[in-house]
Amino acid sequence: MKMKNPPHPGFSVRVDCLEPHGLSVTEGAKILGVSRSALSNLVNENADLSWDMAIRLAKAFGGTPDGWMRLQFQYDAARVAERSKHIKVKTFAADRVCV
Repeated sequence: MKMKNPPHPGFSVRVDCLEPHGLSVTEGAKILGVSRSALSNLVNENADLSWDMAIRLAKAFGGTPDGWMRLQFQYDAARVAERSKHIKVKTFAADRVCV
């Protein structure tokens, strides 16, 4: 499997948390207090990392919830950047910047 840059947070959960400790998805789910399907969807990159899961990961394996969520933000930002050249909008010349 080719690793994306930056990788999906589920990749980090799998290679940094589960595999080094010899944990299966089922065992990891029990440690985190989530369903097996919830963790499976994350590590198989079929679900985004939620704040709830980030808190659980930080408590169980270390780091901070913000740090875990930063992985999701970086992944999302990279995906949007790839698609941004196809986003079409009309330019609006405002007197001030909106943000």
